[in-house]
Amino acid sequence: MQILVTGRHVDLTDDIRNYIDQKAGRLSKYYDRIHEIEVVLDHESEQFKAEIIVRVDHKHTFVASLTGPDTFALIDVITDKVERQLRDYKEKKKNHKGASPADGAGTEITE
Repeated sequence: MQILVTGRHVDLTDDIRNYIDQKAGRLSKYYDRIHEIEVVLDHESEQFKAEIIVRVDHKHTFVASLTGPDTFALIDVITDKVERQLRDYKEKKKNHKGASPADGAGTEITE
């Protein structure tokens, strides 16, 4: 898994980079087929904008973005948003096989 951090009009300090690596690294706990995580921080007038783009297998992309005054709080919120998206995707994929039970208890045989 590759984590890319980009700053537009923002000086990325080591504290911010380490915090992003820590938070983004946790996302693999929720879905293990993540190929790339890209985090973009931008400074617009008085506010900061944070965006996270997560690319997983089969060309699926999950995106979350938010604007606010505190970069660390923004990183927390956007990683939580993507975490929820990944959990929902994994659950959807897991339940895609069918609704019948594995033991065959719901099947009827008519003669």
